Amino acid sequence: MIIVHDIFICKPGNASKFAKLFKEVMADNKELVHIMTDLTGEFNKVIMVTQHDSLTAYEQSFEKYMQDSEEMKQMKEKMKGYHDLYLTGSREIYRIW
Repeated sequence: MIIVHDIFICKPGNASKFAKLFKEVMADNKELVHIMTDLTGEFNKVIMVTQHDSLTAYEQSFEKYMQDSEEMKQMKEKMKGYHDLYLTGSREIYRIW
């Protein structure tokens, strides 16, 4: 089992907006586990947590977002301008034992 943390440091005042946007857009994503915002630590942090059976399954899921399907076009339209809400991001991939 693989857990992926997509971590974003948002511009001040945008973490809640960013988290709500991701929660709405990813609502039908069966891999989505949580959308989290900081209570302690670095300010303005949003983490999207997804779960996958394997690295291969993660890669296949990621490939889906690269396709030019109608579903992805709609998602891109909803996400339009999201880059303006955050400063930087990173990804952490963990294996569950």
